[in-house]
Amino acid sequence: MTDIEQVIMNLIVNSGTAKSFAYNALTKVNEKNYLGCDADLQQAHEYLKLAHNEQTALLTMEANGEKIAISALFIHAQDHLMAAISEITLLEQIIDLRKTVNSLIAN
Repeated sequence: MTDIEQVIMNLIVNSGTAKSFAYNALTKVNEKNYLGCDADLQQAHEYLKLAHNEQTALLTMEANGEKIAISALFIHAQDHLMAAISEITLLEQIIDLRKTVNSLIAN
């Protein structure tokens, strides 16, 4: 596996892991497990940061003159990152709403 392919695979894995943690957080808020929810959201952001760092590595390689082939794998990786960012942003809003609803139901 080339260096570029390794970076692309890391981008896919870290983006997917970030998204999984965010969905786990949603499950936990529905169970009123707020500490677990917040911990999973924090983990989601840590993996999202790792994924973003991989994307930055690709940009740095290209800026340094290394040719980055636009492959299906590369496009797939970029798609994973964009989806993770979008879904995590939406899930955070849903989680905040769920916390509000839970507090209203409790009263």
